[in-house]
Amino acid sequence: SFPIGSAIRGYFYGVDGKIVLPASKNVDYSYSNSSSGSILELPTMSSNSSVVVNNEKAQVSIRSVEKESMASESNVEPSSSGKDSVDLKNNATLEKRTELPKLPSRATEKKADMSGFPSSNTSESNSVDSGCDLYNGKWFYDPRGPSYTNNSCPIITQMQNCQGNGRPDKEYENWRWKPSKCDLPRFDAKKFLELMRGKTLAFIGDSVARNQMESMLCLLWQASIYTLKLPVSWLNPLFHIEQFLGFEILEQWYVREWIVEVPQNRGNKRMQRWHFVSTSVMIVRLWSSWLVRETTEKIDFAPEGVTKLHLDAPDDKLMEFIPNFDVIVISSGHWFAKQSVYVLNNEIVGGQLWWPNGSPPMKVNNVDAFGISVGTILSAILTHPNYTGLTIVRSFSPDHYEGGAWNTGGSCTGKEKPLAIGELVENGFTNIMHEKQVSGFERAVKKATNKSKLRLMDITEVFSYRHDGHPGPYRNPDPNKITKRGPDGKPPPQDCLHWCMPGPIDTWNELVLEIIRREFEGNRNSSS
Repeated sequence: SFPIGSAIRGYFYGVDGKIVLPASKNVDYSYSNSSSGSILELPTMSSNSSVVVNNEKAQVSIRSVEKESMASESNVEPSSSGKDSVDLKNNATLEKRTELPKLPSRATEKKADMSGFPSSNTSESNSVDSGCDLYNGKWFYDPRGPSYTNNSCPIITQMQNCQGNGRPDKEYENWRWKPSKCDLPRFDAKKFLELMRGKTLAFIGDSVARNQMESMLCLLWQASIYTLKLPVSWLNPLFHIEQFLGFEILEQWYVREWIVEVPQNRGNKRMQRWHFVSTSVMIVRLWSSWLVRETTEKIDFAPEGVTKLHLDAPDDKLMEFIPNFDVIVISSGHWFAKQSVYVLNNEIVGGQLWWPNGSPPMKVNNVDAFGISVGTILSAILTHPNYTGLTIVRSFSPDHYEGGAWNTGGSCTGKEKPLAIGELVENGFTNIMHEKQVSGFERAVKKATNKSKLRLMDITEVFSYRHDGHPGPYRNPDPNKITKRGPDGKPPPQDCLHWCMPGPIDTWNELVLEIIRREFEGNRNSSS
């Protein structure tokens, strides 16, 4: 009920100085730890409370003064952040904040009845079973809702801000994925940042990869840092007089501070980079539409200006950065529906939406081209002499255009909950794209020569049930936009490919965290 999100957004849009929230008589902060990260509850505000936007430290501080026993608290001052670093591998040179013990909640919290769905506090033995198939299970309704809202995360692309664009229903935000033989915990931002301390995670791909990267940042935005300041009484001259007189002081006033860490945007046009200073974690996004080399020069009978895809060569623009990444989440596929010419061994072998009359028969169509490209880029990563990281291949993301394609009247309007078992209608294009992608993955595994790891995050069938998770006609905040079918029955233009935020796409990053946890914690256990 208070504009915390707007205060954070103010940092990015150049708002400087102090923002004081509306004051009331009492203040009662609740600090709790949950599986989705630390939660700061602000039921009321007092005149002693303020939200301070600090552009130098890139963080939003929420301060309050409250009475605590001196004996129960330790005085810790967080270290200041280090200077900006351009080199991805130099993140570790930044100073880290002092870690503090978790503090008990000072307010009674209302909790929903969890008997009807899996607990987020999953036992270690249940959630970490490396033999559990994460992609065989079902969707269940979780009344706790998402870990963030469209108002608490300031970086959501407007087209994916479904609530901000007027979508009237919200239940699509509450459905979570439950594997059959284990639990998939809610995203734990602090857990992620600790596992990735000093490391860099890169999302590589098209606009759906950007969609996932923004989801990750929104989930990480919820990780607050708790610090303690010196007791105010130390600054009070009367305190020293009282000590001299021998008065026994049983309680002192302390300043507690919650810091909502705002990642520093250090990106440019080539690469988006978000840095979490407290753990020196870098989240990166690299755009690559097809993941293979792209040129526009004339080749044989393909004129200049038409996009040529060299299916046997990886995208040079991203390969130079590969050694700088510790974890890569890579994906592609949807751009193979766009106009392009396919080249193998410098020979034109096919094309999409381009093939002149009188040309020789095509040898490679767009689906085959996608499969070849997957094998090419993954082989290049697995044979790179300087890459030793973890690569997660996010499988083909299904769209849900019904009654046509995106440009021929396809629609997903009015879908408010996932499909039930037995309701799924097979999509032939999605199935064959998934099949080609898996084939490319398997070919690449056989060519691996370096010490890196490759994992398939197979979300295609799981998300085929989530026709409710797309923006549909709610692609912009225009209050006069058309959201209903016209008199002729034609639906308005809509997006049934990208995913609402918050929404089902957040599950992708819960899966990413689980894959990282299995790899990183497994390595620690095996080495101890």
